[in-house]
Amino acid sequence: MASSYSFDVTTGVDLQEVDNAVNQAQKESSQRYDFKDAKVLTIEFARAEGVIRLHTDHDMRMRALFDIVQSKLIRRGVPVKNLDVGESIPAGSDTLRKEIKLKQALDSDTAKKVSAAIKDAKLKKVQASIQGDQVRVSGPDKDALQQAIAVLRSQDFGVELKFGNYR
Repeated sequence: MASSYSFDVTTGVDLQEVDNAVNQAQKESSQRYDFKDAKVLTIEFARAEGVIRLHTDHDMRMRALFDIVQSKLIRRGVPVKNLDVGESIPAGSDTLRKEIKLKQALDSDTAKKVSAAIKDAKLKKVQASIQGDQVRVSGPDKDALQQAIAVLRSQDFGVELKFGNYR
């Protein structure tokens, strides 16, 4: 038996599922009646950057296009908490652009909040350490680690937390 147990707290989205959701949204938007006479209507996914870009010619169409993309992401199991939705920005020729950034890792502020939440819970001999874009939680007892997971799930950190490498 190990003398110490641990698990990692991370966040992220499955990029393949995002790609599938964007493809479904493109297909649906090309078939919808309210987009029939749109001059510009594009949805693109820059996988390397982790950004979904929407481009259309009207504010109403932008909201409808965003709703389509969001509903497809929800259906594919992509956590919408990990979406950083930008504002609609005017582009050339009376068109609008919107960027939706995907949060792939815990930023330093969120990692500090996760670590502080575990320390504030005052669980017996459970320690949290920030390691880059993840938080490693360790302790001598598996039950205490289960309590730590329950504490983290009960709070809102602005992103969907994933618990992995439970040893």
